Amino acid sequence: MPAATPITAGEADLAAVRYDADGLVPAIVQEHGSGQVLMLAYMNAATLRRSLDSGRTVFWSRSRQEEWAKGDTSGDRQWVREAYYDCDGDTLLFVVEQEGKGACHTGERTCFFRRFGSG
Repeated sequence: MPAATPITAGEADLAAVRYDADGLVPAIVQEHGSGQVLMLAYMNAATLRRSLDSGRTVFWSRSRQEEWAKGDTSGDRQWVREAYYDCDGDTLLFVVEQEGKGACHTGERTCFFRRFGSG
């Protein structure tokens, strides 16, 4: 099993993140090594801090209106290796080591398995 790697973020970095009217910011999740985009989810200030502090991705479920640590139910956990915020501070990027079958709740490795024009 991969090990957690907490990331120490400075207060200035955390303050640079811009949340939308609902207090959320999109978080792109990319696989370490392959560079494949696995998923996009949303974080609030608390789940961003939890992700950085714990070394595992924690998101805000817009449909359930609650926090969820990726993999607590499925076992398909994501171990944070690097974390970034973009130039505007309104999008996050997490580079993770994906454990288990994959990131998608459908059982696919990535949520981006459907291609336009392929069928």
